[in-house]
Amino acid sequence: MSDVLIRAKGLSVGFPIGGGLLNKQILKAVDNVSLEIQKGSFFGLVGESGSGKTTLGRALLKAAPITAGGAHYSDGEVDYDLEKITKDQLKDYRKRAQLIFQDPYAALSPRMTVRDIIAEPLEVMKLTKNRQDTDARVREIAAKCRLNLEHLRRFPHAFSGGQRQRISIARALVSAPKFIVADESVAALDVSIQADVLNLLKQIQSDMGLTFLFISHDLSVVAHTCDHVAVMYLGRLVETAPTRKLFAAPRHPYTKALFSAIPSLDPDDRGSAQKLKGEIPSPTNQPSGCKFHTRCPFVLDHCKQVEPKLETDGTGHDVACHRWKELMAPQAA
Repeated sequence: MSDVLIRAKGLSVGFPIGGGLLNKQILKAVDNVSLEIQKGSFFGLVGESGSGKTTLGRALLKAAPITAGGAHYSDGEVDYDLEKITKDQLKDYRKRAQLIFQDPYAALSPRMTVRDIIAEPLEVMKLTKNRQDTDARVREIAAKCRLNLEHLRRFPHAFSGGQRQRISIARALVSAPKFIVADESVAALDVSIQADVLNLLKQIQSDMGLTFLFISHDLSVVAHTCDHVAVMYLGRLVETAPTRKLFAAPRHPYTKALFSAIPSLDPDDRGSAQKLKGEIPSPTNQPSGCKFHTRCPFVLDHCKQVEPKLETDGTGHDVACHRWKELMAPQAA
């Protein structure tokens, strides 16, 4: 039996934009991405805004159209090809794969009580036989998410951001999924509340045996929670590795720039961050060759002409850079 829950191969997501048949352009939000997410893992996906992280997460939930390549979901009970999934299979997949939204203020209906918000997936998917079964399941999940019975009778406006996010987590968990996409699920929270929610997610993962795709732009959060990390730039994966290996020895210049931008308490380190020049290019007008070459301080003519492929060293550390071995040599020395 395979330990891989989600396997994507050459997955691409494109959206047609522009008017008329002749003027249409394709916005490549995700471009030829291949990855494997192990069962029971906390898989991190990082990158700048506009890099395609959210679109990739939604494609793996079959909430965004897969325009090329494919992705498979296999949990030991079912095996779904997400590109060719049928309507009946999609209904079942919705129970197995859920999303935790980024903004806890916009994700909850202000006209529904917390009990009704958490119970809605059970009623829509017809997972319980009667109201008593529904209430029992809601109370069970609410307790796991540190919500008490008094909370279930209130409306979302009565709660803080951290409490609202726990309500969102409870709603995602109530259908007993196996795969959760957490899309910037702590980005809108205070730092102290972030730690509480992250610890809750880790505890829930351990208790329920869940698999997480954790989308974030905060590398310190990723280091605290994730087992494996993939770095995304302009719709492509540029580096992926186990968390400790990636943080100990990043190989891609873009990954190094992200790491150097992490705030440090050491006064001697201030001002030493590697600053990236320019903005991330438009997905509708992508540069040739390496997508990062317009901002890379180590660019050569070869980088501008030939696009690098993900190269592995046999230890699970993959990188898409023509010069990574050359750039790693001074670091090793």
